[in-house]
Amino acid sequence: MSDKLTTSSLRPLNRPPRLSDTVSREIEAWIGELGLVPGTQLPTEKLLCERFGVSRAVVREAISRLKAEGCVETRQGLGAFVAAAPGESSFRLVRESAPADEDVADTFELRTMVESGAAELAAQRRTPESLSRIAAALDEMERALQRGEGGASADDAFHVAVAAASGNRQLERFLTYMGRQFSASRLPTWSEEGHRAGRAANAQAEHRRIFAAIKLGDAQAAGEAARAHLGAAACRLGVVARHENRIESAFNRAGKHGETA
Repeated sequence: MSDKLTTSSLRPLNRPPRLSDTVSREIEAWIGELGLVPGTQLPTEKLLCERFGVSRAVVREAISRLKAEGCVETRQGLGAFVAAAPGESSFRLVRESAPADEDVADTFELRTMVESGAAELAAQRRTPESLSRIAAALDEMERALQRGEGGASADDAFHVAVAAASGNRQLERFLTYMGRQFSASRLPTWSEEGHRAGRAANAQAEHRRIFAAIKLGDAQAAGEAARAHLGAAACRLGVVARHENRIESAFNRAGKHGETA
């Protein structure tokens, strides 16, 4: 081997997509190519396994992905059916198991814009009922924090409750969808290691700031607290924000309002 060969000339390989990602894309493409209309039943698990040469577990995961995206629906005891034609189903995010850093950063930027707006509207349109719903999710996370338990489900519920408080039903539906997509990403924060490292405590402090601003009716503070929370969440997941100066500014402004419970 030549001494001149060094690793500096080698490029890291992109991780290949998971089988379930590939199968779900193939099924979606097949639905589009055949022009299958909503209500059309898909082949059985057994036939799909034979068609793609994969296990039932892979096919089930692929169907679950398509179901989460609104392209497929399942009926107990009957199987999977087309729910919507490709392109007409619910909005979808990049779904590969190892998306590019830029895609992840784009997704967090999207969440920041949407969730900060939701928090601002929630502060303006809050009702006793909507505040109680947010508080219930916050209290559940507080109990999980004190006990060192998982609080990802309550975390999901908190963000949806904030969206519901905005009074915009489409916004609530969208963030319900986003919550399903991001639920797994919240698990490390609420894991045993996440508790030890202080990630859960930090996230909860951010949630308290958001709720406090909404409760006070301070739309600007609520939006800033939400932006700061999303910036911190990105950092906890190791995502390099493409607009670090803006996120840092949001952190600084939100910090002025304190960590009111």
